[in-house]
Amino acid sequence: MIKRFISRFNIYYPQNIIYMLQASEYNIHDYFSWYFKVSDFKKVQVRKKFKKTTKGMVLLVCAWIIIVLSLVVIDNLILALVLAPYILAYGIVIPLLVIKILQIPVERYILDKTKKKIKRHKGFKIAIAGSFGKTTMREILKTVLSEGKKVASAKDSYNTPLGISKFVGGLSGDEDVLIFELGEYYPGDISQLCDIINPDMGIIAGINEAHLERFKTIDSTVKTIYELGEYVDSIYVNGDSKLALDSARKSDIIYCGSGIGTDLVLNTKTNLDGLSFKFKDNNFRSKLLGIHQVGPLVCAIDIAFKLGLSIEQIQKGVSKTKPFSHRLEPKESDGVVIIDDSYNGNPDGARVSIEFLKNIKARRFYITPGLVEMGSKTKEVHREIGKMLSLAGIERVVLIKNSVTGYIEEGLKENDFKGELIWFNFAPDAYNSISSITISGDVVLLQNDWPDQYI
Repeated sequence: MIKRFISRFNIYYPQNIIYMLQASEYNIHDYFSWYFKVSDFKKVQVRKKFKKTTKGMVLLVCAWIIIVLSLVVIDNLILALVLAPYILAYGIVIPLLVIKILQIPVERYILDKTKKKIKRHKGFKIAIAGSFGKTTMREILKTVLSEGKKVASAKDSYNTPLGISKFVGGLSGDEDVLIFELGEYYPGDISQLCDIINPDMGIIAGINEAHLERFKTIDSTVKTIYELGEYVDSIYVNGDSKLALDSARKSDIIYCGSGIGTDLVLNTKTNLDGLSFKFKDNNFRSKLLGIHQVGPLVCAIDIAFKLGLSIEQIQKGVSKTKPFSHRLEPKESDGVVIIDDSYNGNPDGARVSIEFLKNIKARRFYITPGLVEMGSKTKEVHREIGKMLSLAGIERVVLIKNSVTGYIEEGLKENDFKGELIWFNFAPDAYNSISSITISGDVVLLQNDWPDQYI
């Protein structure tokens, strides 16, 4: 408690406060949830740093003004020094609210302009929603369809109203296909985005406990994601996602997945070199890793057929698909294969990565800080990860100490884990140790990252 109190007075504290707002996407509730959990404000900026955006710099100036005013207004210097950090923590919300209010008419103008531009655009619009797999589905679809169509898709995480507006603002107008990734954090988010883009086709990439801390219940998550169904006549649904499949209206969906339609998807094989399978009497090969990629690939193939691409174009497009940045992305260093899956922070992502690792013939390492935003399912999800790792026979499990990895340890012990369990206090230490704890021929999988607000 004393350490927490003293830590408020380091000179970088104002910048840390603004970073906390920034990393919380300026959501006041999320900011305060983080603020009350912090014990040492010197260690707030661990994984990432404060970005000098216009909004961030304006708030930083306001932060210093709040501190100076606190010291001037309060007569007692000692009392002022004690109270100033607390006044700042709460007071910074006032200029943030002012900025939000001033942004309302500006954002409304931008969104109205975006809606008009999209309505005039003749391109075929595909919207992708889901708890996980959206970015992979987007990139697969773009790679395949680009063999016969001019395709545009939003880069990075342009999956919010303003992000989509920025993407639409850069369109030339002659694109054949537009691919949108829809971000969902709270009920109503998908409807708001669909109102803007008015999609012609929808894809549900999968549903699980990701963001459960925000949605509170799985039913709320399902309902929000399936808001997409109100805007399109038919939806492709990932048949490997039980929640997505069970929640679909059977008359409106097209199933696709490694376990759906086994008379269509045959001869599936995967290893560190990629993935191969047979679909509709045609052979396909991709550099993507894991059987779970069959579903998104089959979805892209089927859509490509519907949009008029030839089988030769589709096969060529599929052959160009490869692991995307930080999503089961293999790299090699001194004979050690490192599979970077650090952007895959959901239960299904952990499951498929462990299943992939299970079939690799090598000494295997699994490094993870666990998953965030699992809400009431936190203990259950992480104990299950421990169980899967034990049953898969993984030789080395490396855990980063935090509030959830103890549950993984419980799952390991309860299922008679035979391998070695290694602990680190911080993720960078674990990553830096790879060269010293591995030998040539080992395979290391890095599962998920741990944002600063969850440390």
